[in-house]
Amino acid sequence: MPSGTLYLIPVPISETDLCLVVPNYNSELVNSLTYFIAEDAKNARRFLKQCNYADISKAEIAELNEHTKSNSVSELIKPLIEGKNVGLLSDAGCPGIADPGADVVKLAHQKNIVVKPLIGPSSIVLSIMASGFNGQNFAFVGYLPIEKPQRCKRIKELENLAVKSNLAQFFIETPYRNGQLFDDLIQTLQPETLLFIGINLTSSSEKLVSKSVKMWKQAPKPDFHKIPAVFGIYR
Repeated sequence: MPSGTLYLIPVPISETDLCLVVPNYNSELVNSLTYFIAEDAKNARRFLKQCNYADISKAEIAELNEHTKSNSVSELIKPLIEGKNVGLLSDAGCPGIADPGADVVKLAHQKNIVVKPLIGPSSIVLSIMASGFNGQNFAFVGYLPIEKPQRCKRIKELENLAVKSNLAQFFIETPYRNGQLFDDLIQTLQPETLLFIGINLTSSSEKLVSKSVKMWKQAPKPDFHKIPAVFGIYR
């Protein structure tokens, strides 16, 4: 029996109309599926509702998150091996990017299962596009250390990479720590270093700003407490 297809289905990253960020084809495909893998079943059901899913009670949603044991991932692809198509959902954005779904995708490749990524919003990709930084040589490095000394050390390392290797650096933070990270960035980076901040992307309150640390120090501090943001460093 041929295997099913693993569809990587992007999920909106802000409270906005689904039609503005997700193609109709995605919604149609979602409605053709019964099996899903998601970070959180509740969030997945909310997305299915946005897609006008016919009967959410019939959707079978398996969770994949930080609580999933590594030896349990193989159980998640059983429907695929049995020939059924499966949709992989992130909580927000694109599966596999800053997302545990990459483990399922890796295993699918090992089992020769067809993987099909769909078009949709990614705050990371949108930030790289909007930053004006080097789009041919960049890195997304995830989260920086939580403790201030280690975080400041890492900031300097990233700045050095940006300067010496012409390698633009992008990273994120837990929304309630955005202010702390911003303070450390403008205190640690050189005045000439460019700092990009993308706030609440794809929403009506979206802000995309790139300017030198010197200019950031002269401007009001961004109001982005508990709001999703992407940061970037370049010279």
